[in-house]
Amino acid sequence: MKNKYRTIYCGEVTKEYVGTEVRVAGWVDSIRNLGSLMFMVVRDETGIVQLISNEPEKFADVTRESTITVTGIVNKRTDDMINPNMKTGEIEIEIKEFEILGKCASTLPFEIKKSKESFEDTRLKYRYLDLRNKEVHDRILFRTEVIDFIRQTMKSMKFTEIQTPIITASSPEGARDFIIPSRKYKGKFYALPQAPQIFKQLLMVSGFDKYFQIAPCFRDEDPRSDRLYGEFYQLDLEMSFATEEDVYEVGEKIFYDIFTKFGDKEVSPLPFRRIPYKEAMLRYGTDKPDLRNPLIIEELTDIFANTTFAPFTNTTIRGIKVENIEKSNSWYKSMEEYIKSIGGSGLAYIKVNEDMTFKSSLDKFLTDEERKSLIERMNLTPNSVLFIVADKKKCAKLTGMLRDKLGLELDLIDKNKFEFCIINDFPFYEENEEEGTIDFSHNPFSMPQGGMDALNNKNPLDILAYQYDFVCNGYEMASGGVRNHSTEMLRKAFEIAGYDEEVVKSKFPSLYTAFNFGAPPHAGMAPGIDRILMLLKDEENIREMVAFPLSANGSDAMMGCPGEVFEKQLRETHIKIRD
Repeated sequence: MKNKYRTIYCGEVTKEYVGTEVRVAGWVDSIRNLGSLMFMVVRDETGIVQLISNEPEKFADVTRESTITVTGIVNKRTDDMINPNMKTGEIEIEIKEFEILGKCASTLPFEIKKSKESFEDTRLKYRYLDLRNKEVHDRILFRTEVIDFIRQTMKSMKFTEIQTPIITASSPEGARDFIIPSRKYKGKFYALPQAPQIFKQLLMVSGFDKYFQIAPCFRDEDPRSDRLYGEFYQLDLEMSFATEEDVYEVGEKIFYDIFTKFGDKEVSPLPFRRIPYKEAMLRYGTDKPDLRNPLIIEELTDIFANTTFAPFTNTTIRGIKVENIEKSNSWYKSMEEYIKSIGGSGLAYIKVNEDMTFKSSLDKFLTDEERKSLIERMNLTPNSVLFIVADKKKCAKLTGMLRDKLGLELDLIDKNKFEFCIINDFPFYEENEEEGTIDFSHNPFSMPQGGMDALNNKNPLDILAYQYDFVCNGYEMASGGVRNHSTEMLRKAFEIAGYDEEVVKSKFPSLYTAFNFGAPPHAGMAPGIDRILMLLKDEENIREMVAFPLSANGSDAMMGCPGEVFEKQLRETHIKIRD
């Protein structure tokens, strides 16, 4: 049966249809009543088309944003009325019949075309109207296009798409779980998966060679501009009998192909640069460096080993050199205030004169040997400036944030590039300074480098993991690792972190048992789809890339949640709300 509302989409009515009768349907974009003539623009997902009638009185009940269906004759516009900026700008439809399908009776909360100028809370409350804005709408169509391409890419590499459960067991994987009370099992709970981590490893034990899915993940962690609250999507993948290099190759293809096809910037050539975690923290002050920024952090602690300058004693000292700065004293003062605002005690800086002498309040504390060492280590030249940060515990973080700040302030970042790298060799453990214990620093299911020998004989803080992140322009784009597939090693790894065998058995019973039945070596990763889309579209807010996101505070005014439930529902799930 033919569609009774339209025979053609609005954006597809071109001059080839002149003289023919068509039927279109869509939303009323605008109305102009000139007394003897009425012009109306109607839009659907494909575009807009102009309608015309010499009987304006018939359209008195038509309001903007109402849905209508219209039958009419396609006419060619006169030369002086052609709109070259409009896909259908050479024609207009003379209305013969029309019907209002859904009247927009209320005053709109914002102008559809300018919805992005409204407060986000208002936009999300009326998200179905916000999504009518072509720019906002196209973001979601773009999302679909990219995900389709990802699926094609994965299947071209012989990956099998498999769905894993949404209702599962609570697992201590880092972030807070969303828990689900059980009606059938009093006092017990399910959880929404933070990621399909355990399931994808079990799929490898099950004999599947390469798995992937566009996986929903659920974490009760505070949102940021680049992190959604509650729910996000990742391309989850795992490979049997694979090493980290195998995963690197797959990850590089995924990112390179997506960003060259859908992006409009230069993409890092393959293979992406590999940077060990320790080097990243020293040279960039972060494990997700923005390599578009040319500034490099250098270690200076040894140069000041015998200093008489009290703030530089018994601490860690690092510096950043910047060439040819022409800034006022107030700007340098603002940099000092910035360091203090992020938890530093202060910022020292040395300006290098034309004759290679130093201009700095620090200079009177320097020896000739220290000056010479600074010039050589930092490759100082006339008119360069050396910024110095000293801090026992936070030096890496402070210099990393200073590097980012200087890159932005001095316009050093090339915004026409997607600069990728792979950060690897993460530490397997870290020290919990508050409790004096050893914690996992990343994924507890990663394989320790050196295997059982390292777990038995090395200082835990010196053990590295086969763990890696893909990073682009200062954002973590994917995290992955070679998995621990040995029950013995899993038990020992958790023992070092303070968990006995019974805890491992009770918290991860499936993996613990499955690894006793011939588990293959396996490895994988999980690129974040929402963040990929955000970078491709140069959006500063990741929520722009999702059809119905929760707000920044985790609420949903459109759906009215979180909200209360009926007392009957609480009783059925054995829950009592405390005062």
